[in-house]
Amino acid sequence: MSKQIIVVFGATGKQGGSVVKTILADQTAASKFHVKAVTRDVNKDSAKALTSLGAEVIAANLDDKSSLQSAIKGAYGVFAVTNFWEKFSAEVEEIQGKAIADVCKEAGVQHLVWSSLLDVKKLSKGVLPGVSHFDSKAHVEDYIRSLGIPASYFLPGFYMSNLPGMSLREMPDGKWGLAMPIPADSPIPLFSAEDDSGKFVKAIFLNKEKTLGKRILAAADYYTPTQIVDTFKELFPTVGKDAYYVPLPHEAFKGILASTGAPEAIQEEMLQNMRLMPEFGYYGGEKLDSSHAILDEPLTSWKDYAKKCPAFAGLK
Repeated sequence: MSKQIIVVFGATGKQGGSVVKTILADQTAASKFHVKAVTRDVNKDSAKALTSLGAEVIAANLDDKSSLQSAIKGAYGVFAVTNFWEKFSAEVEEIQGKAIADVCKEAGVQHLVWSSLLDVKKLSKGVLPGVSHFDSKAHVEDYIRSLGIPASYFLPGFYMSNLPGMSLREMPDGKWGLAMPIPADSPIPLFSAEDDSGKFVKAIFLNKEKTLGKRILAAADYYTPTQIVDTFKELFPTVGKDAYYVPLPHEAFKGILASTGAPEAIQEEMLQNMRLMPEFGYYGGEKLDSSHAILDEPLTSWKDYAKKCPAFAGLK
C-alpha cells in the first residue's frame, strides 16, 4: 500500500522540524506517511539534514500561491505554520495562512493541522487588543473552519527557549534571576517546541477521528515563575542558591525591550502577551489533560529542558 503524503511547512524551524523528525523516527507513523518537508532553501544544511532522515525536501514560498499548489498537490495531510516575527505583520500572516487553507480546499486535503493560537482580543473582551501574533492565527483558524476543511488545531504553549539567557539569566548583582512582568503565581504553559511539537502533531495525524475540529493544547504543564526558579535552584545549587524571581513593573519590561530596538507596538504586544497568562489564561484556563491523552511519547519537562540547555552548560 502506498504511503499517505504529509506536507510539513516550516520544516527547518522549531515546530516543523520537530514534526518531520518525530514522524520519521516513529515506526508506525513512518510506515504510514511519506513526509514532504517544505522550506524556502533546499540547499541549506538544516534542509539537507532532513533529507538524510528520509524526508523529501521541497521548496515553496508562502507568498506564492502557485508554489503552494505544487507543494500540496496529492497530499493527504498538511501541517501548516506561519512566522509572524519574520515580517512583524499580522496581515501578512493571515494572507499566508488563508492561502494555504484555500489550496488545501482546492486540493482535497483530508487532514490539515493548523498551528494556531487563541483570539486574545475576543478572550479578554477587548482588554488585551494588541496581541496580534495570536489573533492573526486565530483568524486563520476561523477561516479554515468556515471552509469546512477537515482540520485540527495545534496550539503551542510558551516556548521554554524564551527563558534561558533571556528572562532567566545572571543579573547585574551577580545572582541568577527570572524577571517577567507578571505575578509569581502566574500559570505559564511551558513547551519545548523543538522537542515536542512533533509528538503532538504525529498524534493528531494518527488520531484523526479523535482530533478533527479540536484544539490540541501543546504544553508540558503549567508552571509558575516561582516553580521555574525553584527547578533552577534544584539543578544548579551552587549558582542557584540565591536565585530569585523579579516581577517587573510593566514600563520596566517595555524599557528592556526598547533597549533591544523593539518598536513601541512590539513592546506593547509582548507586554499584553505576558499579561494574558495571569489575567485570562494563555489557553483561557483550559486544562491540558485531554490534549495529553492522545500522546504516546513523554513530554519534555522544564527540568528536562533546563538540564540540557546550552545557556546553562557548565553551571553547578
